[in-house]
Amino acid sequence: MKPGIGQYTILGVLAIGFLYPIWWAISSSFKPPNDIVTDPLTLSGPTLHNYQAMFADVPIGTGFANTALVLVVKGAMTMVFCPLAGYAFAKFTFPGKNVLFGVVLLTLMLPTLVLIIPLLLEMSALGWVNTYQALILPGSIDAFSIFWMRQTIAAIPTELIDAGRVDGASELGIFVRVVLPVIRPGLAALAVLTTMNVYNDFVWPVVAVNDTEHQTLQVVLSTLAQNITGNRIGSDFTTVWGELLAAGSVAMVPLLVIFVLLQRHFINGILAGSVKG
Repeated sequence: MKPGIGQYTILGVLAIGFLYPIWWAISSSFKPPNDIVTDPLTLSGPTLHNYQAMFADVPIGTGFANTALVLVVKGAMTMVFCPLAGYAFAKFTFPGKNVLFGVVLLTLMLPTLVLIIPLLLEMSALGWVNTYQALILPGSIDAFSIFWMRQTIAAIPTELIDAGRVDGASELGIFVRVVLPVIRPGLAALAVLTTMNVYNDFVWPVVAVNDTEHQTLQVVLSTLAQNITGNRIGSDFTTVWGELLAAGSVAMVPLLVIFVLLQRHFINGILAGSVKG
């Protein structure tokens, strides 16, 4: 049954409702700061002043570089080790497998704030406070990613894996040549989710790092208004709206591009991961 005009109309209204705030933030970042406050719904002459002032006032380039480094290394660890763990839980039989998997699932019930103090004490004991190790290693192999991969791989017919074993392939060879090509949508969805989680992570970076050299993008953005007002005599909060919107727009663009490029794989991966194994 094809969607009717009414359904398209509802979807169109919802799309406008979701996209309008993004459009307003990006378009307003090119407006003079006074116009943003006095006339927020009207477009005025475009200016790059907000972007120029923002780059001069805050080290957003350092935040981008640190976030990119953490994202690449931490994301690579997640994309390598979590599918391997999911493959073991989905297709192998070993003593204590169900108990161990249950323990992994139990960690999903723990709030992030509960783990912060133990993790910080551990980082301090290792001498890793204010280092990239503290930003990368905690959470790089997380319970949700293992669960996601387990559910995705469980949907693969066991006969397909047994056929590879009969042909003499090693377990690693079966994983690389048989499993990975089948779960590509699930991997793409995990890549998008991991990118969003690492890119938007704020609580742990602000706790583990307190120097400007290792600050990630979200930490830099959190101190944006304070840095701007501190660098400009006589400024008040109304004068920094333009720079806040400029910084938010710059930070928003990479995630929008990634989601647009991978949205088809992301949706397919969501559907694949929902299959009960």
